[in-house]
Amino acid sequence: MKYKRKITNDTYWIGADDRRLNLFENIFPLPYGVSYNSYVVIDEKTVLLDTADVSVREQFMENLDGTLEGRTIDYLIINHMEPDHAALIEELCELYPEMKLVGTAMTFTMMKQFFEIETGNRAVIVKEGDTLCTGKHTFSFIMAPMVHWPEVMVTYDNLTKILFSADAFGTFGALNGNLFSDDIDFEKELLNEARRYYANIVGKYGPQVQALLKKAVGLDIEMICPLHGPVWRKNIDYFINKYDLWSKYEPEEKGVVIAYASMYGHTASAVETLAVKLSENGISNIKIFDVSKTHMSYIISEIFRASTLVIASPTYNMGIYPPMEALIHDMKALNVQNRKVSIIENGSWAPAAAKGIKKILDEMANIDYIEPFITIKSSLKDDQIQNLDILTENIAKAVKL
Repeated sequence: MKYKRKITNDTYWIGADDRRLNLFENIFPLPYGVSYNSYVVIDEKTVLLDTADVSVREQFMENLDGTLEGRTIDYLIINHMEPDHAALIEELCELYPEMKLVGTAMTFTMMKQFFEIETGNRAVIVKEGDTLCTGKHTFSFIMAPMVHWPEVMVTYDNLTKILFSADAFGTFGALNGNLFSDDIDFEKELLNEARRYYANIVGKYGPQVQALLKKAVGLDIEMICPLHGPVWRKNIDYFINKYDLWSKYEPEEKGVVIAYASMYGHTASAVETLAVKLSENGISNIKIFDVSKTHMSYIISEIFRASTLVIASPTYNMGIYPPMEALIHDMKALNVQNRKVSIIENGSWAPAAAKGIKKILDEMANIDYIEPFITIKSSLKDDQIQNLDILTENIAKAVKL
């Protein structure tokens, strides 16, 4: 059954939801599914903006056919060549032999890597500031390299003032019929998934996102149409401000994330004791995660959210417990910075986790340590409570600053 959603008088969403996919990019859990967004503009010349993943091919093609109503596609604008948005390019080239392909020079380099397409006279290579007039609509092209692939651009429709933003401003989660962010309690239902999407997919590229945001300031944007998640037509500044914070690696909120590993429960017990003491010191925004149980992407998202991090790990093979080491390396890879961090280590005969953790953190920017670091030998003892109380007070002060 074909369906579409009208965005303006002649602009349509023709995407599809996927609730069967378990892992986005075969890494990140999708408990609420994901949407693949594509858009059609009906003008003197017909424009399709991006395609979709092969998993939703049948629905996408039905939606496209129902929207075109017998018309051809004159231009396919390719904002991003990642297969979840570009998988159907080759098929569309066969169906619409006169269709022009619009993209950056890097787009066409990548296209040859994915497909056996003879672009020939089809290719319209655009660069920063180039435009395409299709009748009433004039599209401007803005380069956005490394947000989050090198070929990425975004497209601005000067008539409707829509920014087609590629993977920027995307969100995990199926749309469930609600295309627009103002049809949803976004902060309650999708903000965490938007942050998790940003932190894990785009998070490494904060400077490049900042460059795009600076370009966007010069545009009169009335709507943002991303490739995943809801379309923004109201309260746009709210989401742009979130992106500004995240891409500057500034915490969204004052609060404490405690990420711990525990083999037999002793490190976990110390963490619970710390959390109780923090609460007694007036800290309410506390989240605790077992790195062996919680997928890393959720913890990374919370680290992007909160101002303060406690890392608690046993020593394992004279080093860091492996799931914890993976988390810290991922923090480094995603360019996490500007955080206050404390460390708790455990070791029955030769505690060494703290040294290894600090060595990795020292390679990250603007990490402010909260001391004292706590060393547990097997289990927390009464004679260590004084040091834990000092650490609690220092964490509480850091959060309240």
